[in-house]
Amino acid sequence: MNKPIVLAVDDNLDNLVLLEFQLAAVADCAIVTAATGKAALHMAQHSHPDLILLDIQLPDISGIEVAQQLRQRPHTATTPIVALTALARNEDRDRILNSGCNAYLTKPYDLDDLQAVVTHHLTQPCSPL
Repeated sequence: MNKPIVLAVDDNLDNLVLLEFQLAAVADCAIVTAATGKAALHMAQHSHPDLILLDIQLPDISGIEVAQQLRQRPHTATTPIVALTALARNEDRDRILNSGCNAYLTKPYDLDDLQAVVTHHLTQPCSPL
């Protein structure tokens, strides 16, 4: 059986490297990365990830718009999307979840929380939102 693919998206290279390291420690998965919204959309189309970890504050297209576009595409309409963001207000959380994200972790997140959300979304079937 092939390893599940996780697409990690963050415009901060240090955060992206840290996330890759953390994912390798908590899940047996293949990791692909993107540093912009446009690159995330491209990678999602071509790598067919099983899970997308999406920063919301990206330099070109917001993560909210990326999530909305992913939900409109047949290959990613049901792919779990977990927002990883510094936006912590209730209205931010609601806006992010309403954009099509399945879950939300606030930066800095706890490694146990990351492991729980990744494990959950890689082992549970995802249905359309």
